[in-house]
Amino acid sequence: MVLESSKWLMFLVCWHFKNVSCNSVAQKIYVELNNTVPCVRLLNATHQIGCQSSISGDTGVIHVLESEADLEWPLSKGPNPPYMVLLESSLFTRSIMMKMKNASSRVAGVVVVLKTSPPEFSPHTTCPNENTGVYTDTYDHNLAHCNTTVWNPQGNGLSYEEFDFPVFSLKEDNETEVIKQCYFDHNRAVNGSGLQYPLCAMQLFSHMYAVTDTATCIRRKNIDFSSSPVIVCDPLGDYNVWASIRPYNNTAFGHKENESVVIAAARLDSRAFFLQDSTGAEGSISGFVTLLAAAQALREVTQEAPPTRNILFAFFQGEVFDYIGSSRMVYDMKNDKFVIDLDNVHSILEIGQVAVRSGANLFLHSDPVSRRNYTVNNEVTNLVNNLQSSTAGLNFSLVEAGFSQPLPPSSLQRFLRARAIPGIVLADHQTAFNNRYYESFYDNAAHLNLTYPSNLSPEEQLEFVTDTAKSLTEVATAVARALYKQAGGNDAQVNNINADPKMVTQMLYGFLVRSNNSWFQAVMAPELKDFLQPNPPQYYVGVARSSHQAKALTSLVQYLLANLTGTATNLTQSQCQKPDELPNESTHMYSYLWVQGMVPPNSTQRESFCVRAAVRLAKAESPAFELEDYASKEYSTWTESQWKFIKARIFLVASRDLEVLTLGVGVAVLFTSLLVTYFVSTKADVLFSDVKEPARAAY
Repeated sequence: MVLESSKWLMFLVCWHFKNVSCNSVAQKIYVELNNTVPCVRLLNATHQIGCQSSISGDTGVIHVLESEADLEWPLSKGPNPPYMVLLESSLFTRSIMMKMKNASSRVAGVVVVLKTSPPEFSPHTTCPNENTGVYTDTYDHNLAHCNTTVWNPQGNGLSYEEFDFPVFSLKEDNETEVIKQCYFDHNRAVNGSGLQYPLCAMQLFSHMYAVTDTATCIRRKNIDFSSSPVIVCDPLGDYNVWASIRPYNNTAFGHKENESVVIAAARLDSRAFFLQDSTGAEGSISGFVTLLAAAQALREVTQEAPPTRNILFAFFQGEVFDYIGSSRMVYDMKNDKFVIDLDNVHSILEIGQVAVRSGANLFLHSDPVSRRNYTVNNEVTNLVNNLQSSTAGLNFSLVEAGFSQPLPPSSLQRFLRARAIPGIVLADHQTAFNNRYYESFYDNAAHLNLTYPSNLSPEEQLEFVTDTAKSLTEVATAVARALYKQAGGNDAQVNNINADPKMVTQMLYGFLVRSNNSWFQAVMAPELKDFLQPNPPQYYVGVARSSHQAKALTSLVQYLLANLTGTATNLTQSQCQKPDELPNESTHMYSYLWVQGMVPPNSTQRESFCVRAAVRLAKAESPAFELEDYASKEYSTWTESQWKFIKARIFLVASRDLEVLTLGVGVAVLFTSLLVTYFVSTKADVLFSDVKEPARAAY
């Protein structure tokens, strides 16, 4: 028993030190890459898109692609397949990616180094959201599927392709230089000469659990009867943000008698091929920043001279993925799950892409089909007149895009699917998008010429009013004035409505450059300060959380809208958390948000306060998942696959002959040790027998 215990003790000690040595050896073998972003798998009712690795990761010899002609090496000539292809973003084209997809047996994966912007690049489709908008074969077949206007002619559809190898992005930094140096030192063929081992290789891990389509992955979860069912995919979604100039009781849903509401809308989200690299400067930020500025410009005038109609500001999440947010709001209105219903909606003004003008005009898009109705046409004409007259004294004009042209991709289309509602989409393009980088990682601050003098500190940049901010301020002023007129406001008050350029420039800086700035810190709750980062927030909608906490972007817009439209109160923090215990305060009518406040000069303590505002969150999850209709053609069915972990690393790989030799020696050593162990075990009684000492003689 003592011998047996000693064996186990020795085994445990050896195993302990083996792990220590293995970790240290692994650190010497591998260089971990930490600044990577993967392409992940998404699914809908019919198919899957995106990328994934094998379950154990994919490994390949690194090849740096210098031109499209250089593809011949990894796809046919190279003697050491499969290859891990490293290419700069200028070579990240549909032509190159599809060639590698069609020769995937020789391609282990692709790494894209994000550098300078090409003249144009959009991995989205040419007709965004064509199957879930209003233009179907039954509504008007001539306008369906972008038959009249191709909105995104630059779209190459890469974001909607499926790749059976991993695709990662890398920033141009030290890690990229390490990879390139490893390639030049070990892998680059000179004058066609053969490569000498060891070679530089890369391993990518991004195995996705979900396959086929949304219905399949949801069914896999539902047939798991264990106490902890395996979830292989999650629905996309988050929360919409909405507010009204006159508050609604948040517990009284459905139709409101004698209530007429003008909705002002914009979308929040965007996407890119690499979802976490989404920015959407022109695609979404220009629109919702303009609407936030317009809401702030209306605060004082709507309190002093309230219009006859209410104005509801709506910021929709998940619109890129078949209008998740707007379709959910329409669904809730139809089913008495929202504070108003569709009959209460008087008209809709949506702010689209408005930051990249090709001249002095912005364009007013309307739906030609619903305008065949006399009443709808009259109200659309009235809204057009209100918008055009609101540009007096401003440096741009508003022009109707064309009566026979359909609406561009917009949330308004989801309302029109439900009923004919007068509406306008305001945009900087008359036909095809001016946005050359629609839904790509190049639609960023640089795309909007958001540049700052090099000698400014981050806080000085926050205050610096850029030309883009000035331009969007004028658009916000026109939008605010038009909304006030459309809601039946007093004409004498219109010229008092002006957006604040300083506020617009601060929002652009926070949403496109650095969210962790003094102004965003001041308007956020203390417990949400970790949402603020030294970079822009995440614009990909992501998966719907089981908790009631909105994501960073949604929370930022919620708190900004509350601060821009609400009232600072004298409530203490405890009173702000339980306002219903006080007279004249009600959580049914208002939200109460405790915010950090600014740090006064010569002080280190923030002046926190409580904001009372008619700002709410509403679920932005597709009705398809509530209805359990996972093959729905009416609603979005997008889900995101789950995965175990994402990892990338490089290392030197030996030749196959050396690997076989090493394996053979290892096997030989193993069997030799087994034979020695067997021999020692069988002869243990001889080798380890006790030797008796001779008896001492007695005298």
